[in-house]
Amino acid sequence: MRILALESSCDETALTLLKTSKGSLSLEKDQVYSQVNIHKKYGGVIPEIAARQHVQTIIPLLEESLGRRKLKNIDYLAVTSGPGLITSLLLGITTVKTLAYSNNLPLIPINHIEGHIYSNWLSHKELVKNSKKYFPSLILIISGGHTELILMKGHGKYQLLGQTVDDAVGEAFDKVAKMMNLGYPGGPIVSQLAEKGNDEYNFPRPMLKENNYDFSFSGLKTAVLYSLEKKKRINKRDKENICHSFQEAAKEVLIKKTLKALNSYKVNSIMIAGGVAANKQIREGLIEGCHKRSLPLFAPKLKYTGDNAAMIATAAYYNIKNKKARILKGKQIFNLIPNSNWQLIKNKL
Repeated sequence: MRILALESSCDETALTLLKTSKGSLSLEKDQVYSQVNIHKKYGGVIPEIAARQHVQTIIPLLEESLGRRKLKNIDYLAVTSGPGLITSLLLGITTVKTLAYSNNLPLIPINHIEGHIYSNWLSHKELVKNSKKYFPSLILIISGGHTELILMKGHGKYQLLGQTVDDAVGEAFDKVAKMMNLGYPGGPIVSQLAEKGNDEYNFPRPMLKENNYDFSFSGLKTAVLYSLEKKKRINKRDKENICHSFQEAAKEVLIKKTLKALNSYKVNSIMIAGGVAANKQIREGLIEGCHKRSLPLFAPKLKYTGDNAAMIATAAYYNIKNKKARILKGKQIFNLIPNSNWQLIKNKL
C-alpha cells in the first residue's frame, strides 16, 4: 500500500509518500518546507503570509517529490483537515481534493492531533510490531497550539482526559521568549537559556492542585511578565534564571498532571507528542517518572516532533488497517472542509 500525504496546518508545507508492506512502514519520500525564516521577523506566524507561501510551495513540492511518477501506484491520498490555521488548511485540502478527484483516488482526512500521536509509530518499531501490548496508553500532546491529555484505548479509540483552558504550553514558551526579545521560534531558545539558569523565581504552578487533568499557562506567562516589569534592566543572567524558573514551573505541571492520571487509569505505556516533546527537560522528567512505575515511555524522534506529513500518512494507514478511516470517493471529496478546532478527535471519544 502506498499513501501520499500532505500537511499544511500552519507554516510548514510537508509531503510524504509512505509505503507499507507486511506491517512495516517505510518513507519513500519525506519533505518538509519550513517558513520559519519568513515569519522570524514578525516574531510569530502571520496566517495570510503562511497561506500565500503554501500557494507558492505546494505544486513545486509535488513535482519535485513525484517527478514523472505523478500519482502512479498510489492507493490513497491523505491530508490534514484540522485543527490549524483555516487559510493554511484550505490550501492543502484544496490541492489534495483536486488530485483525488481528477485521478479517481480515495481521500482520507486526518486530524492533526491524531497525526502527532502516530509520530510515535514512525519512531519506534516495537509499536509497529505489537501495538496491542502498549494499549491503553496515556498520551500527552504538547505543542504550540495544543496541550491535551488523552487516553488511547486502541487504534482510533480515544478518551479526552484534560486540555488547556487558555494558552497551550508551546504558545507560553514562545510568548515568554517574545517578552525578552529572544527571537523566534522562542521555545528552543528558552530551553537553551534555561539550562544555564537557576530556579530563582517562585513562579506559580497553575491548576496543579485542581482535581482534574486540565492545564492553564496564561497565569504563568503573566507571572513572568510581572517579574520582568519589576526590573529596570535585564541582563543575560536574569534571562537565564527567568527561563529556567519558567520552564521548571511548566515542566512540573505537565509531568505531575500526567503521572497523576495513573492513579485513576491503568495504562501499559505513556507517550508524548508535539513540538514541545523535543524539550529535553520534559522528556527526562517523564522518563524518571515512568521508570519509577516500570512503564515504557515513547517519544518521537526529534525530526517528527514538529509538523510533518509522515505522521499524517501513518495515521491514515492505521485508520485504514483498523477500519476507522473516513474514506471519501468521487463527489464525496467536495464535502471536505477544513476544521480549525480539535473537535474532529473528540468525535472519536
